[in-house]
Amino acid sequence: MLHIMLNNGSSMSVSGCITQFFFFSYPECAECLLLTVMSYDRYLAICKPLNYHSIMTCMLCLKYIIISWLISLLAVLITIPPISQLSFCQTSNVIDHFFCDFDPILELSCSDTFVVRLLCTSVASLFVVFPFVLIVISYSHIIHTVLQIQSNNQRGKAFSTCGSHLAVVSIFYGTLFTIYLTPVKGKSTVTHKILSLMYCVATPLINPAIYCLKNKDVKIALRKFIQNLPCVSNTSSNPVNINKLEQEVR
Repeated sequence: MLHIMLNNGSSMSVSGCITQFFFFSYPECAECLLLTVMSYDRYLAICKPLNYHSIMTCMLCLKYIIISWLISLLAVLITIPPISQLSFCQTSNVIDHFFCDFDPILELSCSDTFVVRLLCTSVASLFVVFPFVLIVISYSHIIHTVLQIQSNNQRGKAFSTCGSHLAVVSIFYGTLFTIYLTPVKGKSTVTHKILSLMYCVATPLINPAIYCLKNKDVKIALRKFIQNLPCVSNTSSNPVNINKLEQEVR
């Protein structure tokens, strides 16, 4: 994206464009499954806290991560070959986007893309909608359990445990549903690019703030780092010097 902005556009081969789409869609699909695993982790932590450590072991977490990446690879390998077999016109070869996304690639094809769109929509429904349904089921149990807690303080702690994950899920799935599971007709190109920026740039950008800043050790380290900055340390020492000057004036 930065290369395109600095050079006012860029050139890429068809195989390079499809390769870029592969390395874009693979981690996106994996994130859908990993967010589902995280929702199950939050479900165990809130609904079954006594059994959490015995169920969610390090080995089980590793298995979930490996399975998520392998299933995502399988999903992408199903969709990439039909796209690569399409024929592309030489007269219309400009993608009005900052990367090779699914709809911009198919819009340049001279072939009939109905079967490819149907296949990719089916795969997207399976690997996007189904994990989202599991997340909704997990949070329905979480909300039901939290509402039964009598103490407002404990209820707030329970909601804060899954608040960061819920925020990422809302941003990530909201943009995905808007882009990939809505009709292509009537969809603005500018709106498509803005929504793509949300899950390509905005979500990874705010992930450290959402997840890490809830950690006490990270907060302490960040506070110490800010206090040790030259501009902050000089500012903090100014009041002492001003007080000395005021006493001398008096």
